[in-house]
Amino acid sequence: MCHRATHEQAEVARQQNPSFPNRQIGQRCIVGIVTIGSIQTGEAEVPRQFAQVHVGDEPDLLESWRSNLCQRSELERRKAWECGDAIAAAHDDSSVRSILIHGQPDIFTAGNDLEDFMKNPPAGMDAPVFQFIAALGYAEKPVVAAVNGAAVGIGTTMLLHCDLAYCADNAMFSMPFVSLGLCSEFASSLLVPMNAGYHKAAEKLLLGEPMSAEEAMEMKIVNRILPPEEVLGYAKRQAARFNGLPPTSVRETKRLMKSAWKGITEKVIEDEARTFARMLHSDEAKEAFSAFFERRKPDFSRFG
Repeated sequence: MCHRATHEQAEVARQQNPSFPNRQIGQRCIVGIVTIGSIQTGEAEVPRQFAQVHVGDEPDLLESWRSNLCQRSELERRKAWECGDAIAAAHDDSSVRSILIHGQPDIFTAGNDLEDFMKNPPAGMDAPVFQFIAALGYAEKPVVAAVNGAAVGIGTTMLLHCDLAYCADNAMFSMPFVSLGLCSEFASSLLVPMNAGYHKAAEKLLLGEPMSAEEAMEMKIVNRILPPEEVLGYAKRQAARFNGLPPTSVRETKRLMKSAWKGITEKVIEDEARTFARMLHSDEAKEAFSAFFERRKPDFSRFG
């Protein structure tokens, strides 16, 4: 993915694509926290917007909340934009040393919102879901992920672009793109075979077989498995370790580690995005989506 080497390159990217997230934060912070899903406080849910980026209760932590009024964890258009905006904001604040992404205690994310995809299919690279992909991929600062529960679709593929990923022992991962009449995304067709080998990748991408936490670590998608109640705390401590390291050294080392496959990753992401957008309009996808909402098994027998 196109990880930013310099702030100047980031500005060039924004000039070429005016819709790229661009937010400045005034408060001082150390770890940017992007929350995928709603947050429970006591008995009541507290819905907030990623746009309302503010310093939370913990000192030196940037809390970035997003609205989730229905207590769902699908990543629909508006929320995808807010996630990308929050990541870009953390990138643009020079005091932020790392970015932490996590979900709710019982689920990371159920993937993209299929109903929203049917009503508002992404038409190009400026679509919110692709802007989220760009924001995460452009992050030159270290990105740490904490995964509890299910990580479906983009919930799994985004981890391929995080620098450190930790999951609960009850976490489950899946990339069910083919079963939905779609194709791989976020360079998963390149990075999963590169990490885990082609044949293992074929099981997960062609057949859509789910992965346990142990299998995800074996496939090099996550770094470590922890008890559910320890995942977020451990990820926060790992993210906070970057506070004591020279930020330029961290950014440059990350850039160098990813430079060998940067160009091909960008190309694959764009190829996948174009194919994905086209396949959303296909009869196969329509059958798969209809079957999903009608709670029946899809019938692909009439397709050649």
